[in-house]
Amino acid sequence: MVQLIASFTGGSRLDGTTPGIAAFTASMLDEGAGGRDAAALQSALAYLGASLQTGADWDRTFVSLKVPVRSLGPALDLMADVIRRPALSEVEVRRQRDLRLANLLQQRDQPGALADLAFNSIVFPAGHPYHNSAGGDSAAVASLDSSAVRAFYARAVRPANARLVIVGDLAADDARAEITRRFGDWSGGGGAVAVPPVTVAPRQQEATTVYLVDKPHAAQSVISIGWPGVDRRSPDYAPLMVMNSLLGGSFTSRLNMNLRETHGYTYGASSRFSFRTAPGPFIASAAVRTDVTDSSLVEFFRELRVLRDSVVPTDELQRARSYVELGLPGSLESTAQVASTVAQLATFALPLSDLRDYAAQVRMVTAADIMRVARQYLTPDRATVVVVGDLAKVRSSIAALQLGAVKELEAARVAR
Repeated sequence: MVQLIASFTGGSRLDGTTPGIAAFTASMLDEGAGGRDAAALQSALAYLGASLQTGADWDRTFVSLKVPVRSLGPALDLMADVIRRPALSEVEVRRQRDLRLANLLQQRDQPGALADLAFNSIVFPAGHPYHNSAGGDSAAVASLDSSAVRAFYARAVRPANARLVIVGDLAADDARAEITRRFGDWSGGGGAVAVPPVTVAPRQQEATTVYLVDKPHAAQSVISIGWPGVDRRSPDYAPLMVMNSLLGGSFTSRLNMNLRETHGYTYGASSRFSFRTAPGPFIASAAVRTDVTDSSLVEFFRELRVLRDSVVPTDELQRARSYVELGLPGSLESTAQVASTVAQLATFALPLSDLRDYAAQVRMVTAADIMRVARQYLTPDRATVVVVGDLAKVRSSIAALQLGAVKELEAARVAR
């Protein structure tokens, strides 16, 4: 198999005043291209044994193709159509827009989605590129038409803005020839897109603040606790990954063993740093039984503080280092995984040698490193806490914890 990933710098960072337009435009690329409608395009790909996906994240728009080596040529023709000649028809834009609006409406009934939307809108104030959902909001999506989509496409999907990764059982010269045949004459569109700088700082609370979103009759409460994190190029990336593995990045992490295994409050508790080109959030989260919402909050904060204040035992540190290091070979087993990893390195302007260096850096992480990054990057006394649940049952018990100021948000204003 051969895996190709074409990436175009910017992604949802380019949304500007139209939240969701990058993700929407990316979803439209394979809804008809090169004179084929969406059904004909999928049929042609299926005939070749190929699969093609389009999408956008915060930092890039991408088109990926997985295809048997024997079918590479004709499949590349289809990929080139999707990238260079998408239909972006008004009829299809309207149809996809209506589907997206229906999905946005459904978010009001999804506690997890509400928690994510509320958390990000608080930690990243208006004017910050991460303030709005990458999927957009109802007003922005409702305003989309083919002219807006075409304008964004012309801005974002251009040759000067592109990187192409190809991984598979073929010689470099052959790969270069196949790519040149489909893209060698692609020109125009101007230079590489300039991603707007971040001019609004993320919000680090002066003191822990709790935000409640009412979901009447919910069987569970969704808890999100966090603050601004760091970007992918942080020099502390390796110790942060090991620290997070200890805290909530694996099944045997402290949060999961505490809230799931010891107390039975949840099916799973986790934590993560969202590493992007600009600092993304740190979030520790779980969906817990309504009747133990307050107790779960106590345990979350207990684990956050213990990791800051106590030296990690040697055996636990070794397990965490091994978990992170041994995950690296597993992420490079298939052509798709190798291509994805290389494309991510390119997105963050990191060299291929980062893979080798990263493994060595993980092995060198010490207990002192864990305490240092925990104290620097975990701020439980200045946390943003979001709880989505049945407030009639949990409001008073949460307030009684005296974690900090308590504010209530309307679900309809969170999921716009």
